[in-house]
Amino acid sequence: MASRLWATRAASYFKISVPHRGFATVIKDLKYAESHEWVKIEGNSATVGITDHAQDHLGDVVYVELPEEGAEVKQNEGFGAVESVKATSDINSPISGKVVEVNTKLNDSPGLVNASPYENGWIIKVEVKDTAELSGLMDSDQYSKFCEEEDAKH
Repeated sequence: MASRLWATRAASYFKISVPHRGFATVIKDLKYAESHEWVKIEGNSATVGITDHAQDHLGDVVYVELPEEGAEVKQNEGFGAVESVKATSDINSPISGKVVEVNTKLNDSPGLVNASPYENGWIIKVEVKDTAELSGLMDSDQYSKFCEEEDAKH
């Protein structure tokens, strides 16, 4: 059993280490910022992370700088950073509000941002201040097109 678990982990590790897989995964029900963060709204709560596209361009994440619970975040302003083997990148909040939870698993396992950017690799949960801010974000189709255009420029 243990060897099968190891093999599964190894397979998922090698899969995420392949440079430029061609296209990034985009989840339908999320909203996206031009700075490559996603937000999932559930009632008055918003879960925030960086997109598959962002983690793919960053490479292997080695450290995630997290804010404190209770901190205020503002739309399009930085609240933390992701450090990878290639670069350090600020994380901007796609929505304003108060941080109610931080993903402390990222302290010991920053690679979750690479392996599972939309599930286990989420970064913060925010109590939403103004849901009208969501109208300024992209849906999955708009974000996919945005990424294609951005990649074509580079």
